[in-house]
Amino acid sequence: MTEDRSILARPAPSPDVQVRYGPHTDQVADVFLPSPLSAPAPLVLAWHGGFWEQRYDRSHLAPFAQALAAAGHVVVSVEYRRVGGDGGWPATLDDVVAASAQLPRLVAGAAPVAVATHDGGEPRSVVIGHSAGGHLALWSATSCPPRGLEAVVALAPVADLALAWQLRLGDGAVAAWLGGGPVDVPDRYAVADVSVLPAPRVPTTVVHGRSDSVVPLELSRRYVEHVRRSPDAPAVRLVEQECGHFELIAPDPTPTFKLILEKMTAYR
Repeated sequence: MTEDRSILARPAPSPDVQVRYGPHTDQVADVFLPSPLSAPAPLVLAWHGGFWEQRYDRSHLAPFAQALAAAGHVVVSVEYRRVGGDGGWPATLDDVVAASAQLPRLVAGAAPVAVATHDGGEPRSVVIGHSAGGHLALWSATSCPPRGLEAVVALAPVADLALAWQLRLGDGAVAAWLGGGPVDVPDRYAVADVSVLPAPRVPTTVVHGRSDSVVPLELSRRYVEHVRRSPDAPAVRLVEQECGHFELIAPDPTPTFKLILEKMTAYR
């Protein structure tokens, strides 16, 4: 199947607010607000894909982020240091930790709309990500969950780094990011590979296209099997769609987009 990459070329809408979580140029997040600005809205931390490479930034996720905001969410599209810039090991994951810890508080203070909270005052938050960003979403939910995290939604995630390395996905993107294969740097895979880490402690939904030729469906199937074997694992669902890789972030009123919204709100 030929992948439809047209979503990557769609014009990026301007964010309503921009927030910095560190001094580096890439330690920044775009905030898209629901309209009208009325009732408190849940917070969504969104991680873009692109195999952790500098040439892919958050701009291609902006139309999708804006569509999520239009559905009633405060959406925070997170940038991070990437391979080919100042990212790689361990900077990329350092940014995930910093963003997860700081952005809910920073956005709540900067956005001209109330963020929905739990009774204890913590923001009600969801983490979502696509492709390599799906990996970062799952990793953050396990390793550094944002305060008030209630669910994680991973879209075509690179959810098994060892298999992705073996398949040379992204022309060897995993090795470029981690500095080698599982035999070369096993300690890094032990930290970064969500397929060997404990399961997230919140409901987890993985959505993947059966025709995905960029990140094969097998990675998600193996990840979900891993989570289901974990002791005291929360609910985990794999939803397979009749689509390719990029349709999952198309901001169009398709059955797939409606399904993603449903999985983001099912926890409420």
